[in-house]
Amino acid sequence: MKIYLNGKLVDKNKAHISVFDHGLLYGDGVFEGIRTYDCLVFRLKEHIDRLFKSADAIELKIPMTKIELIEAIIKTLKANKLRDAYIRLVVTRGEGDLGLDPRKCGKPTVFIITDKIVLYPSEFYQKGLEIVTATTRRNLAQALDPRIKSLNYLNNILAKIDAIKSGTEEAIMLTHDEYVSECTGDNIFIVANGELLTPPVDIGALEGITRDAVINVARRHDIPFYEKLLRMEDLYNANEVFLTGTAAEIIPVINIDERQIANGKPGKLTLRLMEELKEITKTDGVKYAL
Repeated sequence: MKIYLNGKLVDKNKAHISVFDHGLLYGDGVFEGIRTYDCLVFRLKEHIDRLFKSADAIELKIPMTKIELIEAIIKTLKANKLRDAYIRLVVTRGEGDLGLDPRKCGKPTVFIITDKIVLYPSEFYQKGLEIVTATTRRNLAQALDPRIKSLNYLNNILAKIDAIKSGTEEAIMLTHDEYVSECTGDNIFIVANGELLTPPVDIGALEGITRDAVINVARRHDIPFYEKLLRMEDLYNANEVFLTGTAAEIIPVINIDERQIANGKPGKLTLRLMEELKEITKTDGVKYAL
């Protein structure tokens, strides 16, 4: 496997960064997870735009242009001969000293990993996922803007541990005032009374690329859609619940906190949106040839 590291393709076992890199020491950096489908990088422009927004928010100057990053991603995919892949694009503050001061860091580190990913077993997409509510609360949006996709994921990891301890794959994270924000790695939607609902991003949810794709599909097909503050009672009483994410795509939820959702099966709208997403992954992105 070849890894793109600071302008060069290197073997996986030679892809090293300094232990003084502030991405490692402090989680000081940003990243994107991106998918390819049959040599099409899904919504690549949107991912690159979000990366730059995240970097701007933490005053991190990416040492490459958007076009150069796109070219580097394609170059790495081709080097690894991957048609269907998961891409991890990371930009750290770079090597510095043991203090927090970002001015002490030199040039930012850029690396790109292209590999396979299977987040959930296929049976969960067919039968649905059982999840729980995490005891770990979502970081305050005023403390760390959820629209920044940073390397500091400890809040999410602690909630993931809650899920693991409960014997499930995923956990819902609530805000300090008990509103639903998102899951540890996915956005969440519900269907209630014929409406498609999801929490607003300003309360502590990532402005997900797949989330946005689902919203666009809903609007294109005149499916009533609203961003709305949701409590757990809204989820328990929903007609359908599903999660969205780059790695997860769309996955139905059929049980939350040992409470069955509706009839305990993936809902009609969820299944329809899953099919719609498959279609747009064939056209919405940047093509490359091996």
